[in-house]
Amino acid sequence: MKPRGYYSWHLCRLLLGGVFLYAGLLKGLNIEEFAGQVAAYQLLSYQWNYIVAAILPFIELIVGLHLIFNRWVRAAALVAAGLCSTFLILLGSLLLRGLEIDCGCFGPQDSSTPLQAILRNLLLLAMAHFVFHLRNHYSLASIDATRNDLFYG
Repeated sequence: MKPRGYYSWHLCRLLLGGVFLYAGLLKGLNIEEFAGQVAAYQLLSYQWNYIVAAILPFIELIVGLHLIFNRWVRAAALVAAGLCSTFLILLGSLLLRGLEIDCGCFGPQDSSTPLQAILRNLLLLAMAHFVFHLRNHYSLASIDATRNDLFYG
């Protein structure tokens, strides 16, 4: 096992968890304003905008905490990848419809274009893919198993 891969796996896990935790906190602090940003996508009805705005920040918080605290990492990375994929589809629909709105990725304070948000989500999706697929290879459990095999045959 290469230490470089071990450290890069943990760095990706922590960065991905930090991004989702930060995004969830910013959105969760002002749900009404975030519901307005969800409504700007012009895809959901009035009630669904508020439901999505109320639920999504907590999902992001849970995913971020699981990734940071190294618990249920594969499940959290899978949910993160699903969220990133969904965001990519929604952002692509913005570009196809010619709408220039703030993506709302980091709450009301964010002012990025859909194209910037697509690039950021592609990077997050790649990190989630890396964390999901290399979980068993670079986790602490696999290191302990390797040490036990070395010392106890």
